[in-house]
Order: sequence, then C-alpha cells, then structure tokens
Amino acid sequence: QVQLVESGGGSVQAGGSLRLSCAASGRSFSASGVGWFRQAPGKEREFVATIIWSGGLTYYADSVKGRFTISRDSLKNTVYLQMNSLKPEDTAVYYCAAGSQDPRRFNIMPREYAYWGQGTKITVST
Repeated sequence: QVQLVESGGGSVQAGGSLRLSCAASGRSFSASGVGWFRQAPGKEREFVATIIWSGGLTYYADSVKGRFTISRDSLKNTVYLQMNSLKPEDTAVYYCAAGSQDPRRFNIMPREYAYWGQGTKITVST
C-alpha cells in the first residue's frame, strides 16, 4: 500500500506564496509519476502539475505555468508544490496523487493515478 500525507495548506492573500508537501509511506515514489490536482466548488477535478520521479521531468497546466513549481526530494521521499503569485482563482482543495508511470508521457488524468492524499484546502483572498 502507498499512503500519501499532505501538509502546508492554509489561507494567504493574493500575490502571496505557499508550499505544499506530499510525503509517501508504505512504498517509495521511485516507480511513480506524482501529480497535483485541485478541485474548486462546483468544478471538476483539474490537473495542476506532474513530475516523473525517475529523471524529474515536469509538466504544468497552462493556468499555473510560471507561478507553480513541482519538485521532489528523493532522500525524504517527498514531493513539493511551490505556489507563487497566488490568485483568488487558485482557491481549491489540492490533492496529491501517485501512480505507475510510463516514462514516455505525462499522466494528466485523475484515472491514471491509483493513490491519493486526503486533500488540503487553499484559500486565496483579495
């Protein structure tokens, strides 16, 4: 089993920054792609960013390019999402997810991830 534990959520003013962490227990991320998704009230779950653990290649949704950065720490078996220049439209519940990874492509659909964290709420105020 893979269990994902998130931390770092909270409230911030527009233009501010937050860093989310996602730590794995039970198994490592070594054979996985790891992604961040978000879901706002009344909206479908939306892809945010992903990283292929082996090699560290990243891919971002257009809405967060240039503002968010996904990274990994192999020693800590942890994935981070650094969020800068936050906007009110970034307000959502954010989820960390992990799944088996084809190194030839990026996983951007929720169904491609077998393991999910509990979600952490981000609120960006004006």
